[in-house]
Amino acid sequence: MPTIVYLDTLPAQNGLDILYSQSKVEILKISSSDSEEKCFSILQKADAYQVGAARDEVPKYLQVDKEFLKKVPNLIVVSSSGAGYDTVDVEACTEAGVLVVNQTGGNAEGVAEHAVAMILSLFKRIGEADHALRRGWNDARVNFIGKDLLNKTVGIIGLGNTGGRVAEICKVAFNCNILAYDPYISDETFEKKNSTKSEIDNLLAQSDVVSVHIPLNKETNNMINKSWFQKMKKGSYFVTTSRGSIHNEDDLYEIMKEGHIAGAGLDVWEFEPPPSSHKLLKLDNVIASPHTAGITRDSRDKMSEYVATQLLDLFDGKDPARPVNVEVLDIYREKFKQII
Repeated sequence: MPTIVYLDTLPAQNGLDILYSQSKVEILKISSSDSEEKCFSILQKADAYQVGAARDEVPKYLQVDKEFLKKVPNLIVVSSSGAGYDTVDVEACTEAGVLVVNQTGGNAEGVAEHAVAMILSLFKRIGEADHALRRGWNDARVNFIGKDLLNKTVGIIGLGNTGGRVAEICKVAFNCNILAYDPYISDETFEKKNSTKSEIDNLLAQSDVVSVHIPLNKETNNMINKSWFQKMKKGSYFVTTSRGSIHNEDDLYEIMKEGHIAGAGLDVWEFEPPPSSHKLLKLDNVIASPHTAGITRDSRDKMSEYVATQLLDLFDGKDPARPVNVEVLDIYREKFKQII
């Protein structure tokens, strides 16, 4: 019988209910609080390993890298609980012929709504006004004059499930002009999502707000840095609900202190949660949340269902619904025949 080992829990209870209600696959649990020895004694049996997506929530020895893979010879599938897969070295998995899957799209609505909420809050300067009132502000209201989002230009970096939904909301609700940068999708996809395909320099220069929706990997690590921020339209806003370490926090702070960027909405951080002493948190024109954009009841239920059904479908012999390293599919299928 194939064995799925999951770490700690799934995004919501419904996914566990699905897994434990069937008898075709054995389900085993390991805990972050258990010893490394105990965890790997169970992981030795794993054909599939289900792991959390946030690196700060998973012990280093339970994150999937070359050393981890050496200790789990039967493993053929690694499943991340979210759209991201920070806890998985995809390149190492590919070299080992291990399939990586994620739950992309499961929390797209929650993250997209959060991003748009941040955009609106920045345009209306809600965060700044809130901070001032709590300090006992009593001055002219015009000090917090904001902008309307209607008819503005929104730049979206990454036009996948989440970025595409942000584009739809901004286009339909606010008649925004949508500029999008995504070198991995077709021209037809840009048209379908009511977006204009744009080179990055043009997007940064023309957009009233830039919203980031891309995964963290070797290509995107520290991709958004001082040179990018300097190319942004003066007085524009920066919003990211993707992953920490994609944008350089020091560079963002410096460009904001210079007044080039009018405000930022940050849901993701290099270290999560960021310390209260973090310099970006000292700026009134920064709206902050602790990587909670996708943490809605609806999103968690959907992602948990995605986790369970995709894994069970795999062990029914079906192809993955959301593969990350599609190049190993042929190798995976051969391993599946041999092991399962």
